[in-house]
Amino acid sequence: MGHSTSGRTGERREWDGAHRRSAMKPPGRRRGRREEDAPRAESGPTAAPGHVSVGRGGVGAGGSIEGSALGENSRVANIHFHEAPAVPTAAVAWPVEIGPVPALASAFQPRRELRERVEGARADGDTVVLTQVLSGGGGVGKTQLAAACASDAVAEGYDLVVWAAATEAQQVITQYAQAAVRVGIAGGDPEADARLFLEWLATTSRRWLVVLDDVTDPAVLTSWWPASRTGSGWVLATTRLKDARMTGGGRTRIDIDVYTPDEARTFVEARLRGEGMEHLLDAQVAELASALGHLPLALSHATAYMINEELTCTAYLALFTDHCTSLEEALPESADTEGYGRQITTTLLLSLEAAQAADTTGFATTALRLVSLLDPSGHPHALWSAPPLLNCLSPEEATPAQAHKTLRLLHRYALITCDTRADPRAVRIHALTARAVREGIPEARMAALAVAAADALLEIWPDLDHFHPELAATLRANTDALTGHAADGLWGSRSHPVLRHAGNSLSRAGLVVPALAYWQRFTADCERLLGHEHLQTLAARSSLASAYADTGRVEKAVAFAEWVLADCERLAGVKHPVTLAVRNNLATSYGKAGRRAEVVGLFQRLVADCERQFGDRHPHTLTARNNLATAYREVGRIEEAIGLQRRVIADSEWRLGAGHPETLNARRNLASCYWRAGLTEEATGLLKEVNADCERLLGAEHPETLSVRNDLAHYYWRAGRGEEAGRLLEQVIADRERLMGVDHPEVLTGRGNLAVAHWETGRREEALTLLRRAVADLDRVLGSGHSDTVGARSTLARYERELPGDH
Repeated sequence: MGHSTSGRTGERREWDGAHRRSAMKPPGRRRGRREEDAPRAESGPTAAPGHVSVGRGGVGAGGSIEGSALGENSRVANIHFHEAPAVPTAAVAWPVEIGPVPALASAFQPRRELRERVEGARADGDTVVLTQVLSGGGGVGKTQLAAACASDAVAEGYDLVVWAAATEAQQVITQYAQAAVRVGIAGGDPEADARLFLEWLATTSRRWLVVLDDVTDPAVLTSWWPASRTGSGWVLATTRLKDARMTGGGRTRIDIDVYTPDEARTFVEARLRGEGMEHLLDAQVAELASALGHLPLALSHATAYMINEELTCTAYLALFTDHCTSLEEALPESADTEGYGRQITTTLLLSLEAAQAADTTGFATTALRLVSLLDPSGHPHALWSAPPLLNCLSPEEATPAQAHKTLRLLHRYALITCDTRADPRAVRIHALTARAVREGIPEARMAALAVAAADALLEIWPDLDHFHPELAATLRANTDALTGHAADGLWGSRSHPVLRHAGNSLSRAGLVVPALAYWQRFTADCERLLGHEHLQTLAARSSLASAYADTGRVEKAVAFAEWVLADCERLAGVKHPVTLAVRNNLATSYGKAGRRAEVVGLFQRLVADCERQFGDRHPHTLTARNNLATAYREVGRIEEAIGLQRRVIADSEWRLGAGHPETLNARRNLASCYWRAGLTEEATGLLKEVNADCERLLGAEHPETLSVRNDLAHYYWRAGRGEEAGRLLEQVIADRERLMGVDHPEVLTGRGNLAVAHWETGRREEALTLLRRAVADLDRVLGSGHSDTVGARSTLARYERELPGDH
């Protein structure tokens, strides 16, 4: 079973460099109308529609309710009631609808799961409060969902449906007073009539639904929440607030998210087909919906714009993602075909003014701008304890407690989500809300905000992110988002250190394909912004060369690293730290290319130079020494390799700790030395210990862990435990294919090794098929002259001679 150099990741270490209606029957109530609950004609005075004056004690400003808006889809209307003498009322014409209920949007999505949760809460007799779990204020469809419930109530034969805009108490009082008139209990004073209406709701056995849409201040509605002591009615409220006052008192909050990906795609398809515009649909429907954050309001505006301008999904997506296009241009007010009544930016940031008014720290605006520059999917709450971010909020006064208070304020007003239970993505924002905020950041402030965020990311980045893979992934995502939004704001005479740190994190995590793409972009930025001969540009090129080697493009890596080394020696000198790092990476690439005889001399010189430049136990020196020990082993100088490897382990444990990845790698290499020396029991025992430590400390899918398992499978095979070896290799290959790609050299050599294991356990036809594939792939990826390709082809030829048949 082959055990090639390229099959052992990390031995030589590199340096970091339509809408269906549903039944809505109240529990225990039969359907149908019953007139016995209608008030008698002589039950009290009524008021003719036309004028209302707020009586003494009324809450109308100046005794008037003129100018009150009646909901998200309403216009300001002045409604007047004139007091009239008490006259017998006419019989009530049931059913009664006060509102009106907003019409459902085109291509309305029924959102059945949410409806089921509403129905479940209603069945328990609770008031249902609809709010959204994602930040961003309006646009998630809470009013539309409430309108669907109200429409169903009408269709199901409810006696009374009241729709009341609830941004102010007076709007609610007005609607209640109108309802009192319609059900025949009005006495002429609006506030008194509203209270009579609440009393009637509490005791009537008629079926009713009251919707309080867009509650902005729970305190002013404390005495205006309806109740039903007979169980015949229920209340539905919508709000942007994530406020504890919205729950309690029998109220149940149901969080409303954006559309699911399937709902968003269905909406786009139904909207365009409904207009006869099927030709605008193409393969980018899902990508378009994702770019809009699956936000119902944004999807409505976008599809209307596409219809108006006859743009395909691909064409609109290009327009929307163009940095030169503002939200107001991509989602213009003229695309508000559903009569929502506000520009998209206004809708997304509707709560900002209220949040600023309630902000006792004065940090809210700056905090929101910082959040908008980071990954919408979330960043760690610990970022807001980092001095760079606190200094950005206020150079003198900001504390972590004040920062948290500010975040919770923005959370309460639905501009962001701050939930420490979701760490490391505790602080989140909807992508469109973030874009609306960014478009309002003064250009003069952008660079300072970006640098503060980058400093904070670097501040909380763990030294050993192997132990915190989820946190590391989150920090990398936030670095990418920040880089995209800050343009060149993180560059000066050098790049911000967090940019290189993110690339090293990708490489250390073994994410070789994303790492290659990252170093290509970073190197291009260095060349563009710093120049081709800047030292950081040379270091970036060295990292790019290593990334080529990690993805199996070894010959390109060697050629690239040789070019970089020549430039480093010319521009910085042979002993400069950048030059030494490039020499280390070049020697490692030589080893991956099978040029083992050259590697020993390169590492011997490098160790001597590192000892002079950095000291005997510096991490760079330890890395070079570990790589030299590996080189000794590969050329058969086993005793020298064992002695040097033991020294590296002792120094690494002293300097880095027993659980450090470099220490674990040195122990793994020592096990390989033992095996080469014929100390099989010692080798297997040590490797089992290293495997357990790697799984515990680095994780089951870390590249170092996979390499240890690969070695262990090799040892099992050599010990005659072929079935165990095969099972372990199959697991390693599957993990590597998923994490590194199907053409990574570790995957290709692993397939060859698995073929050998199958052959030895009698699965010969399967072994031949697998080995033929491995030889073809090795020849294509590494070249016909590579040592791994030559070895695999030789093994295949021998197997084909031994197995009779047509091959």
